[in-house]
Amino acid sequence: QVHLVESGGDSVQAGGSLRISCVGSGSALSNAYIGWFRQAPGKQREGVVTFSTTGGRTYYGDSVKGRFTISQDNAKNTWYLQMNSLKPEDTAVYYCAADVFRYGDGLNHGPWRWWGQGTQVTVSS
Repeated sequence: QVHLVESGGDSVQAGGSLRISCVGSGSALSNAYIGWFRQAPGKQREGVVTFSTTGGRTYYGDSVKGRFTISQDNAKNTWYLQMNSLKPEDTAVYYCAADVFRYGDGLNHGPWRWWGQGTQVTVSS
């Protein structure tokens, strides 16, 4: 069984930065794909970034390219999303997800088996 917990969500001003974290437990995570997704009220879920815990290609959503960066401490099963140059439109609940497969780039394709509970990021203008 895999368990994911996000933290670090906060309220920040536009142009600011924030780092959110996802801590996972479960043996499947040693060779898995991790995704960050977000969902704003009244909007569809949006893929932010997907990557592998064992290397390979990282895919960023178009709306965050050049502003958001992932990092990972695989020994601790902890993955970070560094968000810079934040905009009000980045306001959303951010979710961490994991699966042993990634369908395409994973941003808009396929189910993700395990999900965290989400952390709120609010960006004010």
